[in-house]
Amino acid sequence: MNLDHVFVCGHPALDFAGTLRARRSTRFEMFVTPERLNAWYLESGLVDTITPGEERDVQEAKTVREAVYRLVVNRVAGEEFDREALAVLNGAARRTPVTPQLTLTGRHNEGTPAQALATVARQAVELLSGPDVPLMKECGNPECTRIYIDRSRGMRRQWCGMESCGNRIKAAAYRARKRTAPAAGAH
Repeated sequence: MNLDHVFVCGHPALDFAGTLRARRSTRFEMFVTPERLNAWYLESGLVDTITPGEERDVQEAKTVREAVYRLVVNRVAGEEFDREALAVLNGAARRTPVTPQLTLTGRHNEGTPAQALATVARQAVELLSGPDVPLMKECGNPECTRIYIDRSRGMRRQWCGMESCGNRIKAAAYRARKRTAPAAGAH
């Protein structure tokens, strides 16, 4: 399994929720160490520099991530929000977020893992109470459980990302068609 963090969902909170991959089958965890968690915060652009994390930061991030995922699934399914997940998300969103600073070279976001998590939580609140809710869809790859924002014309997008899922599904469908197609010229 690829260990690179992927940002294909169209919103940081959805990419964050997607860091536990293949939830219905193999369940692949991306946040295995404080370093991997911090790498996500840096690669996502939430922070430019971050202080070293601890195991506790990883556990808190997973708890908030699962709450975000639960609430996103509630929204996509048109269900009422799970109250426990709501309390977890709102608790995280109340904490101090990353604070942008102006430096001689421009904007610089410096923070701790706890501040980065509060920032993701706030982004999730914005997403789940904002105009993009009707655009959220689950990836069409049955193995994938990522939810993304479909901004395609006519909302025709089927996969979280072509590289991560679309090409794999299309290649498998092509191979299946080749196997079942009658041999050319065989009468």
